[in-house]
Amino acid sequence: MSRNLRHETILSLIEEKEIETQEELCQELAAHGYAVTQATVSRDVNDLRLFKVRGKEKRFRYACVRENEGGLSDKMRALFRTCVVSIRAVGNLVVLKTLPGSGPNAGVVIDELAYREVVGSIAGDDTVLLICETAAEGGEIAERLSAIVKG
Repeated sequence: MSRNLRHETILSLIEEKEIETQEELCQELAAHGYAVTQATVSRDVNDLRLFKVRGKEKRFRYACVRENEGGLSDKMRALFRTCVVSIRAVGNLVVLKTLPGSGPNAGVVIDELAYREVVGSIAGDDTVLLICETAAEGGEIAERLSAIVKG
């Protein structure tokens, strides 16, 4: 089966299930008719730019850059990477520290992402505060934003 179909299957699997390891992903793919090695899955993880976030049932799970995150222009991504110094979840809040004067720039990028989990945001000179409904959502948003910063 083609690589593109396998990638679509991987994205579908990680959206439906909490898959923590490449070995688990190999097993899931095998159950869907793909005979793959761990090395192939490792390349797929890199190609798809998958990363790990906290799971609800398992400690971690694979996740991918969401469609709206992938839709950020290269300029917006570069702006965000350049101005963000740190990202920290504190309960249902996410605090982003930025370079002096860059809080509004980071805020614009976050507004562009239009995260459903973010109920409100405030951008100051060197800090952006995001408010989520739950602590779990705060942690997930912090991880997703960190993934953008890491590239």
